[in-house]
Amino acid sequence: MKAELWVIGNTSFPYLREGTGIYEKRLKHYLPFKYHIIADIKNAKNLSKEQLKNKEGAQIIKKLEKGDFLVLLDERGKEYTSVKFASYIDNLLQQSSKRLIFVIGGAYGFSQEVYDRANGKISLSRMTFSHQMVRLFVLEQLYRAMTILRNQPYHHE
Repeated sequence: MKAELWVIGNTSFPYLREGTGIYEKRLKHYLPFKYHIIADIKNAKNLSKEQLKNKEGAQIIKKLEKGDFLVLLDERGKEYTSVKFASYIDNLLQQSSKRLIFVIGGAYGFSQEVYDRANGKISLSRMTFSHQMVRLFVLEQLYRAMTILRNQPYHHE
């Protein structure tokens, strides 16, 4: 199965671009992986939060294919330890879905249409992180999960 991480908009922080690049490259040693940036909505400042979420949501829905397994990064999602997350990933990779898609929404989260389409929701923490920083955290945790599954010495308990 292919895995992908979709994010809304580019980051303006060079250190985040560098970090995501490092983990994206590392992940490709374990599975077919793609990091995909969904373009920012134009004139977003002129839209309400709901309008912005709906426009971002429409872009996400448009890119999904029928057999995709969609997991949202959401503050109300299920929390995992790194080892349990690795087990979750292992179970998902064994399914017959064509692509495993993780999505980090924009600053205001997801539209109801995206929530309705989602197959799962996960949370990295009860704390709130910027949607730009979460990119790096998710990639690192995906990489950590792959090393756990391969019994490699990256993760320490």
